[in-house]
Amino acid sequence: MCHSDIHQVRNEWGGSIFPMVPGHEIVGRVVGIGAEVTKFKVGDLAGIGCFVDSCRECENCKQSLQQYCDQGMVGTYNGRERATGAPTYGGYSSNIVVDEHYTLKVSDKLPLAGVAPLLCAGITTYSPLRHVKAGKGHKVAVLGLGGLGHMGVKFAKAFGAEVTMLSTSPSKKADAEKLGADHFILTTDAEAMKAAANSFDFILNTISAEHQYGTYLNLLRTNGTMIVVGVPPTASEVPAFTLIGKRRSIIGSLIGGIDETQEMLDFCAEHNIVSEVEVINIDGINEAYERMLKGDVRYRFVIDTASLK
Repeated sequence: MCHSDIHQVRNEWGGSIFPMVPGHEIVGRVVGIGAEVTKFKVGDLAGIGCFVDSCRECENCKQSLQQYCDQGMVGTYNGRERATGAPTYGGYSSNIVVDEHYTLKVSDKLPLAGVAPLLCAGITTYSPLRHVKAGKGHKVAVLGLGGLGHMGVKFAKAFGAEVTMLSTSPSKKADAEKLGADHFILTTDAEAMKAAANSFDFILNTISAEHQYGTYLNLLRTNGTMIVVGVPPTASEVPAFTLIGKRRSIIGSLIGGIDETQEMLDFCAEHNIVSEVEVINIDGINEAYERMLKGDVRYRFVIDTASLK
């Protein structure tokens, strides 16, 4: 379950298509294949992420950057099929039919419940950290410890970086350290923030609540980069001098393409990386939504679709 499911269900972004079947972090077993399918066989473990099609012809699609398709990727749910215009329906379901080229191979080495959120929360943090080549010798700060943030900590640490968690909540310190963070900074502590100025090569900003980017840009050293993956409800002001003074930059990132998502899943299987999850039955959806809004989940809800039967 992704926080975007709540936005879509409640039409908070506009354009929601009803009836709707949410869900874009999907894992399960193949129960049937088409006559021309070669990538999978019945019984294989498979995964489906945030999109199920794209134009396949634009420059981005040809580079396996389907998430940036010039004609727009087709969302796993609340999208429109390219051929028919029919609505797409997602993973809160007992089965789903997807083109093999937009389906991922899943290792049997990891628990499926922990793998499912990798298809969104995992790739959303893996892709930008790979893009900026974060790794050994770098200091990476992760801003916000939630569904995205906890995966950001795991990946940055696995890539060899020195990792610091930035949070407004002192209660998150123990969790951050358990996840692999080397340091913790309480962002409401003015002295701690002052001491951390000009410290980081990268800040992975996962916050979806209102906040000011300028507060955290000051923590970047010269040529440092803030990577934005959280989507606040309102725009944040960016002080120009904060960027100019240290040649800092802000970049955004949206999930990942098919090839990179497969790379991420393979990396997780090799390094035993999964999401921290709480498994629920389908009849607990509304309660889970309310708990997500309160931040009462460590760190991702996963639906046991067997409970649909």
